[in-house]
Amino acid sequence: MSSSALVLLTLLSSFTYHFMRWQLVYGFYLLQAFLYDSKKKRQGCRHVYDAFVSYNVHDEEWVYGELVSELEERQGWKLCLHHRDFQLGKPIIENITDSIYSSRKTLCVISRHYLQSEWCSREIQMASFRLFDEKKDVLILLFLEELSSNQLSPFYRMRKLVRSRTYLSWNQAHGNKGLFWEKVQRALEAEDTPVGNPNPA
Repeated sequence: MSSSALVLLTLLSSFTYHFMRWQLVYGFYLLQAFLYDSKKKRQGCRHVYDAFVSYNVHDEEWVYGELVSELEERQGWKLCLHHRDFQLGKPIIENITDSIYSSRKTLCVISRHYLQSEWCSREIQMASFRLFDEKKDVLILLFLEELSSNQLSPFYRMRKLVRSRTYLSWNQAHGNKGLFWEKVQRALEAEDTPVGNPNPA
């Protein structure tokens, strides 16, 4: 291979990595989710959980102390959680896919830590594909903290979701936790509801 061709190949690879890597990664997960979704439809599998909770380990204290306490113990929902319900020995990506498609909905607990996690990114990509593929309201976005547009800018798919649908904001719940959890309950109860407005609930 000539030196000029090698330089061109290097530049092309660098361009692809910096400007198209998210599109390539997203395309990979779309394909994987599509194949998995087709398999589940053929098998006619039923949902095992009410919701798969996608969260970062740094937010685990809130998830178990607030969310699980309210949704499972008080409201009676059956949740799927990483450290409790993932099958030992199974590849993580398979656990993620199984959990999303074995649940009626996916509830993403979004924070700065969540945005920095590669695995959390994979989970919301999978859940987003299911949302667009099934055209059902299967994705719930719950923001633990206020995030600026700059913080969301690298995650264009998530930013698009935030702009196109209603999301839940723990930070804006203030002292009225009861109303906040009522809204979460309604989101879990909803079946084939249309996409909402981009306003915090």
